[in-house]
Amino acid sequence: MRFFLNLCSIILIDLMLAGDNALVIAMAVRSLPKRQRKIGSACGAGAAVALRVGLTFVAAQLLSIQFLKLAGGLLVLWIAVKVLRDASGPSEENPSPHRFLEAIWYIVFADITMSTDNILAIAGASQGNFGLILFGLAFSIPFVVLSSNLLAALMDRLPWLVYVGAAVLGKVGGDMVLTDPFVVRTLHPAVAVRYAIEAALALALFLAGFAMKKDK
Repeated sequence: MRFFLNLCSIILIDLMLAGDNALVIAMAVRSLPKRQRKIGSACGAGAAVALRVGLTFVAAQLLSIQFLKLAGGLLVLWIAVKVLRDASGPSEENPSPHRFLEAIWYIVFADITMSTDNILAIAGASQGNFGLILFGLAFSIPFVVLSSNLLAALMDRLPWLVYVGAAVLGKVGGDMVLTDPFVVRTLHPAVAVRYAIEAALALALFLAGFAMKKDK
């Protein structure tokens, strides 16, 4: 019974976090041809999960690593800006292999830096059982891949969703930057200030999308 409850806890933790991760993947692979999106999202999510399995065993140290969340937050913001820029320009029928590998790199690094809290929670829920950790993380791959490809397809049909996605990534990136141990220790941002900055970033990226579209 305890094993079953721990397993359910790990699956629930993964699914709760899957929304942000799926959005990052969808934004990262959106510029790829449709036939490459599933491959890119699956490779990126699979590689990220494989790294998370190993990192779970040193989870307690992850949250104290300075600049990790700061770098991840800046990368998430960059992904949002890059997608808005790509969406405002002409689409490429055959992007270079570099674009494909770049998308996978974005997915892996963003997923790892976004998931430090999640990794710590899984480490606690598993109580050191490697099988539980592996199953719980592997369980999340199909859900994240399916969700990300669905989001990417919706963005093709409803281009304004790109702006909404960029706004959400602005909020996520801002939260990651402002909760980095170095930023917290140096600036001591109040909760109200954090929320204000996150809202400002989300609004700025949302409006930037419309501005780029208008200039197209």
